[in-house]
Amino acid sequence: MGWLDRLTDQAEALMQARALMESSRSAEACVAFEQVIRSTSNRYVRADALVQRLSALLNLGRSAEYTVAVDRAFEAARDVSEPYLHGHLHALAALAAHQQGAFDRCVTHLVHSARALGAATDVDRETAWGWHDLAMAYSYLSFHGYALSAIEHARQLGNATGIPEETFAAPGIRLRNAVALDHHGDTDGCLRVLRDIGSDLAKFVHADRTGLLRPSSRVAYGYALARLAALGEPARLPPGAPEATRLMIDGGDSARARDLRQLGVVCLTIAADRPAEALTRLSTAVVSAETLGAAETARLRSVAHTRAGDHAAAHDADRYAFRLATRRNDRLRDMYVDGIAARLDQEEMRRSAAQYTQEALTDPLTGLASRRHLDLYVTDMAGRGDRAVVMVCDLDGFKSVNTVHGHHSGDLVLQRVAGVINRVMRRGDFVARYGGDEFVVVLPGAGPAEAADVARRITAAVAGEEWESLVPGTPVGVSVGYAEISGSGPGLREALSRAFEVAARQMREARQRPHPVR
Repeated sequence: MGWLDRLTDQAEALMQARALMESSRSAEACVAFEQVIRSTSNRYVRADALVQRLSALLNLGRSAEYTVAVDRAFEAARDVSEPYLHGHLHALAALAAHQQGAFDRCVTHLVHSARALGAATDVDRETAWGWHDLAMAYSYLSFHGYALSAIEHARQLGNATGIPEETFAAPGIRLRNAVALDHHGDTDGCLRVLRDIGSDLAKFVHADRTGLLRPSSRVAYGYALARLAALGEPARLPPGAPEATRLMIDGGDSARARDLRQLGVVCLTIAADRPAEALTRLSTAVVSAETLGAAETARLRSVAHTRAGDHAAAHDADRYAFRLATRRNDRLRDMYVDGIAARLDQEEMRRSAAQYTQEALTDPLTGLASRRHLDLYVTDMAGRGDRAVVMVCDLDGFKSVNTVHGHHSGDLVLQRVAGVINRVMRRGDFVARYGGDEFVVVLPGAGPAEAADVARRITAAVAGEEWESLVPGTPVGVSVGYAEISGSGPGLREALSRAFEVAARQMREARQRPHPVR
């Protein structure tokens, strides 16, 4: 079951908005997601819509809204234990941090994203897109090896879920790799990668599949062809292939597409042997340094000067482009050193925080899950609409144990009962100490027949213990009641309360029946 399959509220509106995103109609998608956010009361739907809205804002380059959008998305996702959602959100937050110049925060988000997506077990379209956006974030930070690995994950998931091959062809990722090689002086390497991109486009032309290319891919292919032409190598494409200009025009409404169109025109002007016009265009071009790296404008200026025969100016522009390209590496090295120092300072605090978190989720006496852990587990599971049974187990005779033998013996009884219940559970069942002598068991995917069988096993196992040797004269038994959870969304809290009430009533009725005494 994929992530979207669990979002029953406004599922159609979410899918339509996502389709707009895939068609690079981010402005319309943003409005659609905002409508869902305003109208839904389902926390899963709200979290998904806020994450997708952040993606739309990034595409549109609305940087003034990034901070608030990231905070809102993380607040909504905090109580949603879905690896895909957290992985995708961290990937988008990395892109936002990168565009804001916060490299240390960007890398932190990249690590969280890779870990969360790596933990996602569902083979679905949403997880594929999460890996795609992580690959984009890696690419913009010039972590090209990581980017290629992440896009391969996206391709594999895409193939398994019926996403067309063209969707994750990733020409933009390889394009940034190509120009980065050029900025560092490896023009031959740049040409090899650009030729490979052109070969992919030719393959899609031969197969008559260019209509399936996403707008963001079309503009990347267009710029790759234009960049090849500027370096003096016209692309070799089959008849009927779209020209670079047409590909860039069809590139959608994102800020990156607008940047590529501006620089693409410069490349084509150089290729048409109009270097003076190209230099004029570069002097007025307003493009983000994040689209193809801060050095791309300077490198194109060098190419234009070379075409004009002004080799001294070309050399100066190349040196400047190289300085801009290496400046990012220097910042990454500084960030790495600072990050190691900060990590050493915070390790002790993290260990303490982890210890306190574990203590909050674990009952210290029995080692079972705590009541808080139970609440989080049941709420999350039921919120997804999963079928389950809640079972309440209450000890019989426990008050006499404490009265006759004292609380230390009572603690020993609770510990042994916890072990007995755990021993007879099915794999995947959840056991918690609810408080006092009451235990709660959650049976995911179970119905009344399975619950009745588990209840019999618990009752028999507790009755079969040798209580006489531990607490002589005070037999211990257990009463069990259970009920199915039915309900989700706004009615979830009421559904959970009903299930616990029914289970507790059954448990009280079971207590009236005699238990075996040992």
